[in-house]
Amino acid sequence: MKYTRIAWIALISLAWACSPKPAEEVTEEVAEVILPDNSLSEDEKSAGWMLLFDGVNTDGWRAFNGDSLPANWTVEDGALKGLGHEGGDVGGDIVFAPMPFEQFEMEFTWKIATGGNSGVFYHVVEDPKYAAPYYTGPEYQVIDQLGFPQPLEDWQSLAADYAMYVPDFEGVVKPAGEWNVSKIIFTNEKAEYYLNGRKTVEFVPYSEDWKTKRNSGKWDAFPDYAISKSGLIALQDHGSEVWFKNIKIRTL
Repeated sequence: MKYTRIAWIALISLAWACSPKPAEEVTEEVAEVILPDNSLSEDEKSAGWMLLFDGVNTDGWRAFNGDSLPANWTVEDGALKGLGHEGGDVGGDIVFAPMPFEQFEMEFTWKIATGGNSGVFYHVVEDPKYAAPYYTGPEYQVIDQLGFPQPLEDWQSLAADYAMYVPDFEGVVKPAGEWNVSKIIFTNEKAEYYLNGRKTVEFVPYSEDWKTKRNSGKWDAFPDYAISKSGLIALQDHGSEVWFKNIKIRTL
């Protein structure tokens, strides 16, 4: 049987329509698992992370050189809140007392009131001769970078290694009252600070550069500053309201 040109075209089209088609590529959207505040995933637990605050209880936290949590710290909406009643450089700071940390990775979420100032310390040593954690412990600076009432020196700025290493926070600073995520990674070979995903500071602890900054004059009145290579974690009351949650740490 002879087919006209039109008939051949119709047959070819029909055969194509009925033939098996390659399986379409299927893109599966993996839903992001958002953990509740102050909790750890199973992977984090397996990796050695521990919570320093569960959102309800203040177990493990007490006043620096004290025996209980001072009245200027409370729990509010799942956050450990400093009320800022003490103010100044001395008084009102708290420590996580159950254990010291040496080399570690630490993350914490925080926000601060307008014009506020606070900090997170590590390698803090307690002794009656030390009036505050900053006498011995390095500080990750927490401050209202955009609304602080006085001009800030670069070494006083947000996410600095306070009075030691100047931060690079370009593009990640948030206004007071908004939540931030910070991280400290400290080993004897290298230390790194992060703010909202950006590395702000990197330095080699106890290196010649570090010793030069350590001995540049700022710490002359504090001869034991950053001498200890192990110590407690501390949160600062510097006269303004500040909130912390999702405080977690693992040893390295």
